[in-house]
Amino acid sequence: MKKKKYHSLSIFSLFSLWFFLGSPVYTQLDYKFYDISCPNLTKIVRYNVWSAISNETRIAASLLRLHFHDCFVNGCDASLLLDDSGQFKGEKNAGPNRNSVRGYEVIDTIKASVEKACPSTVSCADIVTLAAREAVYLAGGPFWALPLGRRDGRTASEGAVSKEIPSFIEPLENITAKFISKGLDAKDVVVLSGAHTIGFAQCFTFKKRLFDFDGSGNPDPLLETSTLETLRRVCPNQDDSDTQLAPLDPVTSNKFDNNYFRNLVNNSGILQSDQALMGDNKTATMVINYSRFPFLFTRDFGASMVKMAAIGVLTGQDGEIRKNCRVVN
Repeated sequence: MKKKKYHSLSIFSLFSLWFFLGSPVYTQLDYKFYDISCPNLTKIVRYNVWSAISNETRIAASLLRLHFHDCFVNGCDASLLLDDSGQFKGEKNAGPNRNSVRGYEVIDTIKASVEKACPSTVSCADIVTLAAREAVYLAGGPFWALPLGRRDGRTASEGAVSKEIPSFIEPLENITAKFISKGLDAKDVVVLSGAHTIGFAQCFTFKKRLFDFDGSGNPDPLLETSTLETLRRVCPNQDDSDTQLAPLDPVTSNKFDNNYFRNLVNNSGILQSDQALMGDNKTATMVINYSRFPFLFTRDFGASMVKMAAIGVLTGQDGEIRKNCRVVN
């Protein structure tokens, strides 16, 4: 009897310890995180993203890019949304983001709608993550299940942006190294680069390929001739064309599909960092497969997005649920 009583007390003690230390369920992301606290969350986000895309189709790519730039600096904690404050300089005006990342107002609108339905419940980080998924889905791309429960960071890091965000002029090995440092891999580099199937690039990001690639006034010899001629018309060799826009996929610029990979196979990739995927045997094989089998790309894109959306997340009691995405509470 004594042994049985002692055994029962031991189990009770272990259970109590587990309870007070906290169940892993409450410190990790969960697919049903808002099922009770904000059951209409997905509908609210989708409606507002749909409304934004109806006003400007380009915003779909902008929301996807905003999510990427947020996750690669400090993790997916909505630090990118924070304005400058007395405590820190925000990330919005760092080189890779300034006059480039867009969609902040759309996130503000979604947040306001969510706050009306579910006050102080849903993080800005989760809203950014959901908005990116809905943008892809509404642009004709895949839909993937997302575990939720991210919390918002209380600071930002302007200095980390240029160090952490992959650049359009970096060699593939550098870009891959940045992905690996975030827990991603070479496959994710290829798959997530496929996000460039929608959206536009400013001329300054690829103009060197058109007019002075090797420093002797010659274009990039890899760039397909008709693509070169078209881009030269859009981006003439003069300073005032630097901010002109060219579609990353001129064939289906507003449709999320696998045409981006077909462009790379045909040497029609606009960004040097994109076309570089064809210069490595491993990544080139993946590009060719995605160009041939669109269902493979859409399947893998969703999986890679879930991986990216888990980078450095704050959960449990870490961080906060901001009331206004632009400022800490």
